Amino acid sequence: MCCFLSRLLAAAGTTLLLALPPVAGARAQTAPTPAPSAPTESLIPLPQASPQVLLKQEVGLTTVTVDYHAPSVKGRTIWQGLVPYGQVWRAGANENTIITFSDTVRVNGKSLPAGRYSFYVMPRSDQDWDLIFNRVTTHWGAEGYQEKDDVLRVPVVPEASAHHETLLYWFSDLTTGSAHFNLSWEKKTVSLLIDTNVQARVVAGIEKAVAARPNDWQLLAQAADYLVQNNLNAEKALNYINESIRLQDVYTNNWIKARLLASKQDFDTAIVYGRKAIKLGDKDDDAFKSKLPNMRVALIEWQSKAY
Repeated sequence: MCCFLSRLLAAAGTTLLLALPPVAGARAQTAPTPAPSAPTESLIPLPQASPQVLLKQEVGLTTVTVDYHAPSVKGRTIWQGLVPYGQVWRAGANENTIITFSDTVRVNGKSLPAGRYSFYVMPRSDQDWDLIFNRVTTHWGAEGYQEKDDVLRVPVVPEASAHHETLLYWFSDLTTGSAHFNLSWEKKTVSLLIDTNVQARVVAGIEKAVAARPNDWQLLAQAADYLVQNNLNAEKALNYINESIRLQDVYTNNWIKARLLASKQDFDTAIVYGRKAIKLGDKDDDAFKSKLPNMRVALIEWQSKAY
C-alpha cells in the first residue's frame, strides 16, 4: 500500500514525506535560528548632538566656506577641561572642521593658497593660542594629525565674550575685500583677518577687459570711475577717461574726470570739467537730474579750495 501511494503521488507531481524513526546515535535536526533584525533605533531619525553647519561667505571676489559640527557647552568646563591646553583641538565636533578658500588670501598678513584645509586650534594658555590650517582633510577630528602637514599657523590671543552655548563661526567687519573670521564658544572668541587682495584682481580684470574692447567709451569710463572711487592708479584712470572723452564727449565721463582731478588736488581744472559736465547734461534726464545737486555741491567745495 505504501509503495502504491508513493507511485500515485509521484505521478501527480507531489513528494511524499514519510516520518521515519531517528537513526540510533544521530543528532536531532533543529530548524536554523533566524538572523536578528537591525536594532529599531537605527531606523528612527534622531537629531545630532552636535549638528552640522555649512557657512558660506563672499569676501570681495573670494568664496570662503566653513563646514563644521557645532557642540554645546551643556554645563561642562570647556577651556582647560573638555578642550585641554597644550593639545590640538578639532575646533568643532565629529569630523574635521573644513575651511575652503576659492582664491589665495592673506590671513593676519600671511599668505594662504587657495584650497581646502582642516582647521585646528592649539590653546596653550588664556593668552597664547595657535590657529592652524592643515592640508590633510580626511582625519576624524584630531586623530592622525601631524604638524608636518600644517600649511599655516597663526598666533592669536583669545578675547572674553558673551556666553555662546553652541560653538559658532561667524564673519564680521566686511569690507570690499576683507573680513574678520571669528570662532566663539563658551565665553571666549578668537578672530582672524582675511584679506583677499581684491583690488589687484579687479585691476587685472579691468586691464583685460579694456584690452579686449579698447574703443568702448562706456567701458573706459566705468574702469576710470572704479579706479577713482577706490583711489587706485590715478595715472591709468586719467588715460582711460581721456580716451573715453575722445570717443564720446558726454557729461558722465567729464564728471569722472573732474572728480579725478579734484582727488589730485588740481581743483582749477576739476572746476572746468565739472562745469562742462553740468552743461552737457540733459536737463530732462532723470539720472542726470538726480546727480545734479551733488555735482553743484562738489563744485562749490572745489571753488573754496581753489581760491
